[in-house]
Amino acid sequence: MSLFAPETILSVFAIFCRIGGCLMVAPGFSSSQVPVRIRLYIALAVSLALSPMLVEDVKPALGDGSGVALLGVLFSELAIGLLIGFVTRLLFLALQMMTVAITQAIGLSSMPGIQLEDSGDQQPALSTFFSLAVTTLMFVVGLHVELMRGLVDSYTTIPPGAGFAVRPAIAEVADKAGAAFLTAFRIGSPFIVYSVLVNFAIGFTNKLVPQIPVFFIATPFVMFGGLFLLLITAHDFMSAFIAALDSWF
Repeated sequence: MSLFAPETILSVFAIFCRIGGCLMVAPGFSSSQVPVRIRLYIALAVSLALSPMLVEDVKPALGDGSGVALLGVLFSELAIGLLIGFVTRLLFLALQMMTVAITQAIGLSSMPGIQLEDSGDQQPALSTFFSLAVTTLMFVVGLHVELMRGLVDSYTTIPPGAGFAVRPAIAEVADKAGAAFLTAFRIGSPFIVYSVLVNFAIGFTNKLVPQIPVFFIATPFVMFGGLFLLLITAHDFMSAFIAALDSWF
């Protein structure tokens, strides 16, 4: 009967607040392509699976389980979970930004793709392809397990009841955002260099022979060169991102 004691139920709910908040914004789990009910079931299943390891650490933070203190603990746990999920998502957001820049660099930005997230903006097809590919690879190589392990370790790093520190959270997000965009820029740098060189060559040729519409003539060649560069760098692109994501977790 102790499994159904009020303090045990409240502890499990507090665990669900942190884990559910994380999975609500974590990459892969928060995609709009996954039904909301399925996402809720996943969060419940993970919370119940991890509760035996965490419930004894959460119980002391709840006190007598009444009043404003309990609400404070629950909202703090939810904010911590959202922070962990958002920091995890930053690398995917940086990759999404870089893949949009890549599609514009090689002339494929006019091809619409599928909207994978609830961002409200439809991404180009190439950006959608890369986002779907790296999300699939995250599950294939088992990095989602590292996310769960990080959630368990977070109860040691940020104990329940310690409160949500706003200033360290903002500093953490700023540091991780800088590192994420630097990683994405490093991965997409061959396409940035390609875009600069190709546009310089097209502009220089247009100045030499202004009578010829060089831009319209060169567009198919720019797309072909970009696709060929994508062909020879796609494996390294994915490998570099997965290695960065593994280090990130």
